[in-house]
Amino acid sequence: MPSEHAKLSASSASRWINCPGSVALSELCPDTSSSSYAEEGTIAHSLGELKLRKAEGEISPQKYAAELRKIKKSQYYCGEMEEATDYYADMVMEAKAAAGEDAELMMEQKFSLAQWIPEGFGTSDAVVIGGGAIQVIDLKYGKGIKVSAQGNPQLRLYGLGAAGLFSDLYDFDTVRMTIIQPRLDHISTEELPLKDLLEWAETIVAPRAQAAFDGMDVYETGDWCRFCPAKATCRKRAEYNLELAKADFKLPPLLSDEEIADVLKRADELTHWVKDVSDYALAQALDGHEYPGWKLVEGRSVRKYVDDLKVAEALQTAGYDEAMLYEKKLYGITAMERIVGKKKFVEILGDLVIRPQGKPVLAPESDKRKAFSTAEKAAEDFKEESCLQK
Repeated sequence: MPSEHAKLSASSASRWINCPGSVALSELCPDTSSSSYAEEGTIAHSLGELKLRKAEGEISPQKYAAELRKIKKSQYYCGEMEEATDYYADMVMEAKAAAGEDAELMMEQKFSLAQWIPEGFGTSDAVVIGGGAIQVIDLKYGKGIKVSAQGNPQLRLYGLGAAGLFSDLYDFDTVRMTIIQPRLDHISTEELPLKDLLEWAETIVAPRAQAAFDGMDVYETGDWCRFCPAKATCRKRAEYNLELAKADFKLPPLLSDEEIADVLKRADELTHWVKDVSDYALAQALDGHEYPGWKLVEGRSVRKYVDDLKVAEALQTAGYDEAMLYEKKLYGITAMERIVGKKKFVEILGDLVIRPQGKPVLAPESDKRKAFSTAEKAAEDFKEESCLQK
């Protein structure tokens, strides 16, 4: 197997398939792949794998307990992670059961993608084979973005790799690719005939992978830019966003509906781009780089106590009652869910939590949320006011 980090990784496939030139650009940028979110995800994957190996009888109860103690030492381990990985393990075992009595389950399965991607390889969280199909299952522990399996290049590559690895040992003609996102109660699956997946690999993946590997200067902007190491300094992305920024804005009544719709469509990307450039420039300035017309200054500072306990002691010595010095405040809902776990949270506090109606916002038609009708809302408000007056 090649080195641990692939130049064209499956996780970044959406980017290099759509923008082959991003690979060469990324090699010129600092490595920002490590983060607290990545570390948290690694612990969750380790816990999920451990539970699957226990369910499969691959490890003894003593070995399971010993490995679990190691995981519990992590700062990221919590009740929410326990529940999320329980959910993941249960779904994988259900998938295996549904595949038939003779179904096979493999965890952390490594495979080669070199037939289509130079030096390409990958690792699937779980692979289930049985019932005339092969299924790759991917755990997504994050909850910032709901990830769909439909047309997902990373999952397709996992399916491709697993199919190539086991095609000589098992008989199947269908590849099923599933994403399990426990913290969002989200499961997404794409199912393709093996021949269609192979055609996608030959016609789309292979030529784009070769172009990316060779450093071809083909650039395209899109959603994939947000996860690119070169997102702050890429000229193609800058040109795309500056085109909108240079628009001759007038008062909204002087813009056509089509023009307003176009601005709304691209404003979100523009906002992300400006933040990416600002964050990058600040990091470079802190490292000694200077930009014409700009300088590093000290930001706003907020006063804070040197030592909370010593402050309390000093005030109590001065005659102030301890009850006057502290405020009691519950953790917020998200923090509380993390502490006690989602299931326990619902069980104990389900009747004590409400979800007020959200403030109206504009969203593209592709958004899955129901359209908010101002006319309906006005009618409801009028009804409520009439009832109160009676």
